[in-house]
Amino acid sequence: MDKKRMMRWLFAGLIGLFMAGCGGEIAPTLPAPTVTNVPATATAVPPTPTTAPSPTPLPTATPDPFVYGTDGYPWWNDTTFYQIFVRSFKDSDSDGNGDLTGIIEKLDYLNDGDPATTDDLGVTGIWLMPIFESPSYHGYDVTDYYKVNPDYGTNEDLQRLIEEAHQRGIRVIIDLPLNHTSTQHPWFVESAGDPNSDKRDWYIWEDENPGYRGPWGQKVWHKEGDDWYYAVFWDQMPDLNYENPAVTAEMMNIVTFWQNEMGVDGFRLDGAKHLIENGEIQENAAPNHEWLQEFYRTYKGNDPDAFAVAEIWSPTSIVARYIKDQDEVDVAFEFDLSEAILNSTQGGYRNQVSDQMDRVERAYPPLQYATFIANHDMNRTMSQLEQNEGKAKVAASLQLTLPGVPFIYYGEEIGMTGVKPDENIRRPMQWDSESTKVGFSDGRPWKAVSPDYQTRSVALQTDDPDSLLNHYRQLIRLRNEHEALRVGDWAEVLTSNGRVYAALRHSENETVLILINLSSKEQDDYALSLEEGPLAGSITPTLLMGEGDITAPEPNASGGFDEYKPLPVLPPFSTTIIQLG
Repeated sequence: MDKKRMMRWLFAGLIGLFMAGCGGEIAPTLPAPTVTNVPATATAVPPTPTTAPSPTPLPTATPDPFVYGTDGYPWWNDTTFYQIFVRSFKDSDSDGNGDLTGIIEKLDYLNDGDPATTDDLGVTGIWLMPIFESPSYHGYDVTDYYKVNPDYGTNEDLQRLIEEAHQRGIRVIIDLPLNHTSTQHPWFVESAGDPNSDKRDWYIWEDENPGYRGPWGQKVWHKEGDDWYYAVFWDQMPDLNYENPAVTAEMMNIVTFWQNEMGVDGFRLDGAKHLIENGEIQENAAPNHEWLQEFYRTYKGNDPDAFAVAEIWSPTSIVARYIKDQDEVDVAFEFDLSEAILNSTQGGYRNQVSDQMDRVERAYPPLQYATFIANHDMNRTMSQLEQNEGKAKVAASLQLTLPGVPFIYYGEEIGMTGVKPDENIRRPMQWDSESTKVGFSDGRPWKAVSPDYQTRSVALQTDDPDSLLNHYRQLIRLRNEHEALRVGDWAEVLTSNGRVYAALRHSENETVLILINLSSKEQDDYALSLEEGPLAGSITPTLLMGEGDITAPEPNASGGFDEYKPLPVLPPFSTTIIQLG
């Protein structure tokens, strides 16, 4: 073990001793939030300031972000999030669109609030994809930032969802598309209609076409009348001008409204690297970081325990810049790690995920990044893995035994399939296999269900102990029950067998060994070595996941082990998790 990793283990242990008694093994059930009711028929819009307020200082009573939660880490490191496209999750009123009341009806599927049960998924956080009023099916082009999309319900419905989720120990964050609005937003309508309007400078306008294209070669300048406006994603989603202080002030009002009035626990920031351009530099520009520092002061000023995760689809070295000083967002999605998980799973060799984890460990503050396999912008995992159930299981095992904050896209736990265009990777959730309505709606679903609905559904998998769904349930339950899998240090365990992924997770109170056979064949030549580690004395191993009679390692003088084989053979596409102390 290198000196840096040993120091991190020592540091984690000291933090844990310092924080003894500050947090339980499993996060407690959250109290219901205090919320202010908003009339369903009115749009609650605070007065729009014309100038930005002075930077909001963080309250003097703000706790250090690393002094609460298990081992002194923040609560999100104890959380497994579940990403929900509301329109596709559950329809409660038979109009063919999923809604917030439908999610409430299915909360017990996600987490029934009783840690002793095993028939719920066990997630402790929900990310709701855009819920604001919008003319599109996806909702990323907003027309009213203060109002829930009527297709999904009302502001009161969201408050009720948050209250019901909190009673089950589930926190709720919402998608915040703050880079752009819809062309139908009143701000843009006024901006485009009157060059002398106060809203003109809320967007980016030029008299002549600047001519340059976007970061991936796309058209970004679009003509409206005699002028041109900037839109990095789509001509129907014009970018806001955050160099205008009034725009920044209004967005901070919106952030405050959803926290203080509606009771959300945090935000997922869409397109966070594109907020402010610097000429033709249209992503990750220096002003982008400066703006997010003001955003951080605002949401942490409203609630020091609030959480923000950013979408920054860039290499690890760039993404980590948003996290390293811990003054912009709390975590960001690790896209390179997602690719590595998929590549190692598909190819059947550990090297890509192990190498990427080494880079991740060096790049970020400990554990402060978000892991995922696929999301709403990517072909579904099962489709990328050619509908191989074994590969889907080991991909889940990799993600849910790695450090960081895991996010699971709805339907991944039952192996839903789908390839682009985007509507096909956002189809209705397959609750049952009885009809093309799949238990999602009593009406006609907004989008035709996946063709594999007859063989993949919650109903078909829930009572099958070998199903993908129950594999996810077991992994999440183990993560909830074992702090080493949530906040433990990560160290690669060496083996000459490239088909076997082996890693050690170690927290103050326990050490866990993870073995994943990425191959479709048994593996018996996988002897494990760890030069240095936390082990000492006589070890009594406990099998947490997997099958067989396990043997104990003999710790070497440096707390590691040499040529250790806990099982004679690792079965194909298998996951073995062993508690070593």
